[in-house]
Amino acid sequence: MESALDYHTARALLEWQIELGVSETIGDTPVDRYALPDKTAKPKKAKAEQVAPVKHKEVDPADIARQVAKAATSLEQLQAAMGAFEHCELKKGARNLVFADGNPEARVMIIGEAPGRDEDREGRPFVGRAGQLLDRMLDAIDLSRENSVYITNVLPWRPPQNRDPRPDEIGMLKPFLERHVELVKPDVLVLMGNISCQAVLGKRGITRLRGKWDAALTLPVMPMFHPAYLLRQPQAKRLAWADLLELKAKLMGS
Repeated sequence: MESALDYHTARALLEWQIELGVSETIGDTPVDRYALPDKTAKPKKAKAEQVAPVKHKEVDPADIARQVAKAATSLEQLQAAMGAFEHCELKKGARNLVFADGNPEARVMIIGEAPGRDEDREGRPFVGRAGQLLDRMLDAIDLSRENSVYITNVLPWRPPQNRDPRPDEIGMLKPFLERHVELVKPDVLVLMGNISCQAVLGKRGITRLRGKWDAALTLPVMPMFHPAYLLRQPQAKRLAWADLLELKAKLMGS
């Protein structure tokens, strides 16, 4: 059994060991230093919790077009809204926004298909050879671009290489066209060509549709051959003349 040392004896023993150069103390029980925990070991990092990626709702450009078109209360506001619309790729390749031409107070509103090279350059619909023919057709029934008709297109931007507009492009921009008609409030709509019939009536086949009154957007609608088609197929001008007379009769009778 170990004997307890009194204070003075223990102190004298400690001072004697210090004088001998002892700097460490040794216990009676052996210690395995290799089994001791590593004090320098870094704590393990907590495993990052897996977080599900946030799914953003895809924006429908047609919904945006519908909202901004509805907010327009004038033709000037509608034109500005269309000019600020950035969701249609056609805008990037076009020179100008082709909005409309003619008299917004007119009874007749003509809807063409899409701008061509001349229209894109000038920023007005129907200004090339097809536009010149349209002016002569209107003059034949005592109508004029300046006073008695208002003209726009299904699309305000020229498609590359004058290709036909795609259904998704027509659907995206249709709210602007519908609001355009609502703001003008014409008595009659004239649809020039297949594309305008597809956009407004949801139908194609201009040779079958032309010359027959239809209805859309609460208005009477007359499908006609596009003047560009008449330039390629002059023999169809006889049918176009019959359609013009039908339009004139409608205006005189209402």
